[in-house]
Amino acid sequence: MKSNKSKIVDCTIRDGGLVNNWDFSVEFVQNLYAGLNEAGVDYMEIGYKNSPKLLKGAEGAGPWRFLNDDFLRKVIPQKGHTKLSALVDIGRVDENDILPRSESMLDLIRVACYSKDVDKALQLVQTFHDLGYETTINIMALSNVMENELLEAFEQIRESVVDVVYIVDSYGSLDHNDIHYLVEKFQTHLPNKRLGVHTHNNLQLAFSNTLLASEKGVELLDASCYGMGRAAGNCPTELLVTHLKNTKYTLRPVLDILERLMIPLREKEEWGYIIPYMITGTLDEHPRSAMALRSSEDKDKAVDFYDKLTTPEVNFGDK
Repeated sequence: MKSNKSKIVDCTIRDGGLVNNWDFSVEFVQNLYAGLNEAGVDYMEIGYKNSPKLLKGAEGAGPWRFLNDDFLRKVIPQKGHTKLSALVDIGRVDENDILPRSESMLDLIRVACYSKDVDKALQLVQTFHDLGYETTINIMALSNVMENELLEAFEQIRESVVDVVYIVDSYGSLDHNDIHYLVEKFQTHLPNKRLGVHTHNNLQLAFSNTLLASEKGVELLDASCYGMGRAAGNCPTELLVTHLKNTKYTLRPVLDILERLMIPLREKEEWGYIIPYMITGTLDEHPRSAMALRSSEDKDKAVDFYDKLTTPEVNFGDK
C-alpha cells in the first residue's frame, strides 16, 4: 500500500486571524503548535510576514499579522517535526524584513496574488527561493479568472523556481466538478510543479473538495482547526487528520486542541457555515457583504440579503 504524498498545512493562526484580528495569546499559539506537532501535521502557518509600514490599520492587529523573527524564536524556542509557514501579499511585504532561511524560524513562504500580478508574485518567490525557503504561489479568486489570463499565468509559473502552485477557492463557490477540472488543468499546464489546494466552506464542500484534490495528486492541503477562517472558514484539520488514507497522523492531539482552545474561542468569535456565506458562495461573490451583514442588526435577514445581491434595481440603489 503506497503512502499518501499529501501534507497538511494548518492555517488556524493565519486564516483564523482574519476572524479575531490575530488576537491569539502566545500560550494559545504554543499549545496549538505542540498539538499539531504531536499529531504529525506537516506545516503550521503561524501568520503573515507582511510589513506594518505598508499596511493601514496595523496598530490594532495581533503580532501574527506581522511576524518578527526574534519574537518567533521566543514563541517556539524548540521546533519539532512541524515546519513553520508564513504568507505574504504583493505590495505589503518589505523584502528587507526577510532573513535567510538559515537564520529564520520559517521554512515555507507563500505568496498570495491575483492572476494579473503573477509576474510580481514570481519576483518575490525568486527572492525567497534565493534565501533558501520553500515557496508557493497562491492564485486567488480562481473562479473569476478568464481562461486566457490563466494560460498566460501558467506560462510564467512553469519557467519559475516556485515549488508549489495553489488552487484557491477564495469565494467557497467551487464544487467537485470544478476541482476536478482545475486540478487536471493545472497538472496539464504545470507538469513540473507540485500543487496545493485552499478551500472555503460556504457550501459545506471544503472537506470533500480537499479530499478530491488529494486523491488526484494535490500535495499540500490547507486546513484549520475546527475550520477557523475568514467568514465560512476552511477545511477542518481534524477531518483531514482522521480521514486521509495511508498517512501517519494522530487524531487525539487535535481533539485536545479543539477541546481546550477552539471550542471556547468559538463561543466568542463567529466563523463557519452560516446562511449569508452560503448565499455569497452560491453567487460566486467575495464574502465581504455577508461579513458586513453578520455584524449588523439584520444579521439573520437572509431573504433581504439575497434580494439585494440578485436584484439589479435594489443593488443599483445601494451603490
